Amino acid sequence: MNTEPQSVFRLNSFARRLVDDGVLDIDAAQKACTDASDARRTLLAHLTLEKLADPAVLAATASTEFGVPLVDIQAFDLTQIPASVVKEQLINKHQALPLFLRGSQLFIAIADPTNHSAMEEIAFNSGFSVQPIIVDAASLAQAIEKALEAADAGFDEFEDEEGLEEVDFSLDDIQQDKDQGQVDAQVDDTPVVRFINKVLLDAIRKNASDIHFEPYENKYRIRYRLDGVLSRVASPPIQMSRRMSSRLKVMSGLDIAERRVPQDGRIKLNLSRNKSIDFRVSTCPTLWGEKVVLRILDSTATRLGVDKLGFEEKQRDLFTEAIVKPYGMILVTGPTGSGKTVTLYTALNILNEEGRNISTVEDPVEIRVQGINQVQQNTRQGMTFARALRAFLRQDPDIIMVGEIRDLETAEIAVKAAQTGHLVLSTLHTNDAPQSITRLMNMGIPSYNITSAVNLVMAQRLIRRLHTCKIADELPEEALLEAGFVEDDLDGLEVFKPNGCSGCNEGYKGRVGIFEVLPITDSIARIILEDGNSLQIREHARQEGFNDLRRSALNKVSDGVTGLMEINRVTKD
Repeated sequence: MNTEPQSVFRLNSFARRLVDDGVLDIDAAQKACTDASDARRTLLAHLTLEKLADPAVLAATASTEFGVPLVDIQAFDLTQIPASVVKEQLINKHQALPLFLRGSQLFIAIADPTNHSAMEEIAFNSGFSVQPIIVDAASLAQAIEKALEAADAGFDEFEDEEGLEEVDFSLDDIQQDKDQGQVDAQVDDTPVVRFINKVLLDAIRKNASDIHFEPYENKYRIRYRLDGVLSRVASPPIQMSRRMSSRLKVMSGLDIAERRVPQDGRIKLNLSRNKSIDFRVSTCPTLWGEKVVLRILDSTATRLGVDKLGFEEKQRDLFTEAIVKPYGMILVTGPTGSGKTVTLYTALNILNEEGRNISTVEDPVEIRVQGINQVQQNTRQGMTFARALRAFLRQDPDIIMVGEIRDLETAEIAVKAAQTGHLVLSTLHTNDAPQSITRLMNMGIPSYNITSAVNLVMAQRLIRRLHTCKIADELPEEALLEAGFVEDDLDGLEVFKPNGCSGCNEGYKGRVGIFEVLPITDSIARIILEDGNSLQIREHARQEGFNDLRRSALNKVSDGVTGLMEINRVTKD
């Protein structure tokens, strides 16, 4: 006959184990079960909150009962845990701390493995499958506090200015049509706000062109592109990755819940009533989180004038003569970041008069200019370069700019527009000017259409200027000749190299363009009509006295503008 007290049979298995192990007596266990049920919380949570048993003992008993591993959280390096994959609010709400990732599984430290709603919410918000690891409640609370404090401590060096959280950032005008409720759903995260504002303001002060926010497995890196070269400026704690990307996405009006696909947006920084800086924002999911890159767009860069671009005198004259012609095509070629947009908009600013109708189609529109009709390409909505060009031609244009000629359809419409009384400006991605001609031919544009439409082809690069702290670079004549100089250049030639001081960036300050400006002369047109290749065009251009990129770069060296090491980085001999 069973003589065990009836009350024991009403205990759940965990309470029964506590009684069997002598942690609680029968009456205390029964009351705890009843009180936990009334309070609508698990027995383990109730015992922990009411301090009815030692947290370490409860954790060990729960590990045995539920078959969940028990760990000593003090053995973990809290600066290396992936805390950023779970929002800070959820960490505090559920007292659950991410410990490590293994594939698609996220292992979290939690005192109560029976709290299934907590793990479901964390799994939903993080996108990972959650696996619990038991840690006693007291140790877990201390670990959570230390982990979050360590994250905020990474921002201490950026706390030296007042009012950083009140910097006047606003959504780009295009973004205003998005759901404002999403934008207003910002997390009150002052350290992150101050940190990012400081990073953006410092980038502007240092004249950076891009800012890279990059998460990796065990570290986070922020880099500026200064004078064309990336350099690290900060390494905040890795657990801040999610918070920083979310803040940047909120600032640019992007979907903070979408982390699986790239997104594009814009941020406007209002420096004063009449001065603002735009940031083009691009996010991309990587193995360890979202990488965010900001391109700094300063429209004042396009108002520097032709003389500031870096043209040689002959090149400048050819360029200015081409842009004032009433029709024809001007092509600018070079890799991303070589200054093509600034060159084209410098021309457009010169041409931007009340009596002209100027339209552009770009991907994306980087620089906003009053008086120019600017169209954003949107392939998803059917707004392609070709479709925009067709629309322009029905709207009485004088000047058209196409962001890039990528395909035959766009090339054919652009060539037709140039042949029918319109000035067309565009870009191509080739290494030099002669290759742009052969690229059009390879696309399928007949050579006779190229010679009748194209007025000028330019290739360009940006090189770093030597700072005034530069010093003489003593090089033997053999090295100078090998670099590309000729004997006549060596008489009185003085070459400089970077030195470095507190007022420059490793001996350099600012950048200037080097150009290959190739007009389509009668003799070059004959080579094109005879289906000549880029080598023939290049050789004939050299005979006619048109400098290629290397020769233009060497001229900058002989003028003391830059050094041989820099032009070797940018051009080939």
